[in-house]
Amino acid sequence: MNQFMKHAIQLAINNVAHGGQPFGAVLVKDNEVIAEGVNELHIHFDVSGHAELLAIRRAQMQLQTNDLSDCTIYASGEPCAMCLTAMYFAGIKTVYYAASIDDAEKVGLGKSKMIYLDLAKERSDREIRMISMPNDQSVADPMKQWAEKHK
Repeated sequence: MNQFMKHAIQLAINNVAHGGQPFGAVLVKDNEVIAEGVNELHIHFDVSGHAELLAIRRAQMQLQTNDLSDCTIYASGEPCAMCLTAMYFAGIKTVYYAASIDDAEKVGLGKSKMIYLDLAKERSDREIRMISMPNDQSVADPMKQWAEKHK
């Protein structure tokens, strides 16, 4: 196990000791830690306060970019669908994780697995109802405005 994974796991251990969940993440660029995070749901009452998302936010602010394609993330646990999606948007290409989603489920943290399984279903079969309501053109179309602006 390398130093960055050990660091992510130690962040998770410290977070558990302070009342948080067992998740820590370290974002690395050029073999240097750029940002880190732990799950802060218990502190800020923010369901998006996951370790990986916080590390990504901090790195983007520090580097003043949305493009983290030259970064690697080390996480104490396999990223949930929300964090993984943020990694796609940020361009991160490699994620190392210690505990799997199945490991998390075994200790009572099974929501990530449920979400992955739910996302694999057709929209009509998911837990959250997804109802399309297309713009009827009674208001301007922001997609068309964006397209015009970025021709």
